[in-house]
Amino acid sequence: MNVLVENKWIILVTLEVLAWASIFFLLYARYGLKSDFWFKVATVLFAITGVIPQVLLGIINFIFTKKVDLFTLIILLLILYGFTIGKKHVKKLDDWAQIKFSKQES
Repeated sequence: MNVLVENKWIILVTLEVLAWASIFFLLYARYGLKSDFWFKVATVLFAITGVIPQVLLGIINFIFTKKVDLFTLIILLLILYGFTIGKKHVKKLDDWAQIKFSKQES
């Protein structure tokens, strides 16, 4: 557990990059590949790189530090973003991907 807490920022940034990459892959699988299988794979990738491990990392950090520090606040802000403004951003991204891949078919 100490390794997680010592490297929490690197892990968080890596998870965030992987989560966004899985969103792009999810959109590509949905509109580019039109594949239910790869869409499901991308959904699972998003689940294991997105909110779940980030929340767990925040909980582990809180247990070790016994206080709400900057790291915990960043995790809370990322979660808040994901459930509010982030939904709108992903919807815009979804609309863009749908238009982008429908143009390639023409």
